[in-house]
Amino acid sequence: MRQLEGAVQSVRVPLVSVYWTRQAFVHWPYPPAVIQSLLPPHLEADVFEGQGWVSMTPFLMSRPHVLGVPMPRGTFPETSLRTYVRHGGGPSGLWFLALDVTHPAMLTARLLGIPYSLGHLVVEQHGGTCHYAGRRGRRGPRYDLEVRTGQRIRAPRPLDSWLTDRFHAYSMSAGALWRTPVVHEPWQLSTGAVVRLEQSLLPAAGLPEPADSPLVHISPGVGPVRLGFPSHMA
Repeated sequence: MRQLEGAVQSVRVPLVSVYWTRQAFVHWPYPPAVIQSLLPPHLEADVFEGQGWVSMTPFLMSRPHVLGVPMPRGTFPETSLRTYVRHGGGPSGLWFLALDVTHPAMLTARLLGIPYSLGHLVVEQHGGTCHYAGRRGRRGPRYDLEVRTGQRIRAPRPLDSWLTDRFHAYSMSAGALWRTPVVHEPWQLSTGAVVRLEQSLLPAAGLPEPADSPLVHISPGVGPVRLGFPSHMA
């Protein structure tokens, strides 16, 4: 909770506010050295009990506002491929290996080094299952995912919280490292199971095929999410 409280103090005036809904987290363990090879200088792979992780997170963005001004097309899908990092003695956070989105305005975040690409994405709810699919551009990497929601997680395990409670995101722009604070309420998590998964996002990011089956979390979402102004990391 101290980490969350510190982030709240740093986002008194948000750069962006948004709701994230119909969220799926599909997590794969990887050796830390594999992840480290994909990171810029000054960042190190964060580990849980000696293990690094990479997560694919498809979801819907809704009600986005930039500096209090609503964006057009209020709901649209996004998919991130992310890993978990640390910067020196600072807070742990996220490093995005790829971000696919359908809204062209989100590409402006490239100015901050956030690797957005336009894609063709689908999010379809069917009772207790949700279908997510996407392709980057016309011939880029793709995925087709169907997940089934399981039981509500009333008492998250340490790994559940470690993978989902992240309140900082790192990026590189103009040769400099930046950190963006992210504030939201705790996730409401359920277990999940993969019904179907085909993907080429991992190899496109430079990762080998996973050696283990993924761990899955499902959430109805959180909001409002408040993203603060990026700060330069020395």
